[in-house]
Amino acid sequence: MRFLPVGDSMTIGATGDFTWRYRLWQHLDAVCPGSYEIVGPRTTLYDPGADAPLSHAYADPSFPPAARRHLAGWGEGWLHMAPVIADAVREAEADVLLVSLGLIDLGFYTDAGQTAANARAFIEAARTANPRVRMVLLPVIPNIRAESDAPFAASCARFNDLLARAVTDLDTPASPLLLAPTPPGYDIHTDTYDGTHPGPTGEHLLAATFADTLHRAWGVGGPYAQQHAEPVSA
Repeated sequence: MRFLPVGDSMTIGATGDFTWRYRLWQHLDAVCPGSYEIVGPRTTLYDPGADAPLSHAYADPSFPPAARRHLAGWGEGWLHMAPVIADAVREAEADVLLVSLGLIDLGFYTDAGQTAANARAFIEAARTANPRVRMVLLPVIPNIRAESDAPFAASCARFNDLLARAVTDLDTPASPLLLAPTPPGYDIHTDTYDGTHPGPTGEHLLAATFADTLHRAWGVGGPYAQQHAEPVSA
């Protein structure tokens, strides 16, 4: 299988991060070595100093360049990915999309209804490139803003309802869609470093929800066994 991670700042990560993509690569390499590939048109992290995706400074420099591939961007959401996903799927010959999008849309660009419409457009566009593409979609995890901004919190909840409806409406036997659960126990105060972006424990939890969804639904790989409560340097 050829996996394409798609996401916003939580997925691309910033200089010095491991990223959940790294945690998922570790898992896949342990449970299904040689039977998968991570694909995508980008490989870099976001560089805060340059305010651009120019960094190659992953926390683990041994993270293989080929496994660093993704389609993620700091400040990018469904609005930005819907127009480019078809080309990315076609060029990478992606089989499975692992998608974490929506928070940035709701925070800066579109309301819940518009964001859900862009998610539907994304799904349809991906299928023009590969009619048998599979997708695992992660609901929005409300960040620290939602604790003090009730309308924003309501918008996140509304979008998640609409995303679940889109998955039900658009799921097909040829191109199945899965709604991953919000990672059990995910706490923005302990699993992120700023109330939004995952730290090491959050990275493990995000990787686990994708890995476990793949395994339960489609028998891909195995359960995510790595403990997220490991030392932060590992």
